Amino acid sequence: MAKRYKRKKKAGPVILLCLSFGIIIFTTFTIFKYWTEIYSKYQERGKLKKELASLKDKEEELESDVNKLQDSDYVARYAREKYFYSKDGEYILKIPDDE
Repeated sequence: MAKRYKRKKKAGPVILLCLSFGIIIFTTFTIFKYWTEIYSKYQERGKLKKELASLKDKEEELESDVNKLQDSDYVARYAREKYFYSKDGEYILKIPDDE
């Protein structure tokens, strides 16, 4: 009986060692998984910040256009330039750009 008792005693540290390695491996993979998720969210955040900045610039441009379009002189000039509308007795000549 003494031999059987010694075998059980030797198996305990091996099981504990295997269990410890299993926990370490599981923890390492879990940390790596969360780290990759955090990194991808960080990259997405950077892209969204750039998109937000461009959208704010576009918003400012559109607000400027709205303010300009409330001026009747600007609207008349814009319509003549863009759509070739003319006043009575006025001729429109399009001159090509040098660009």
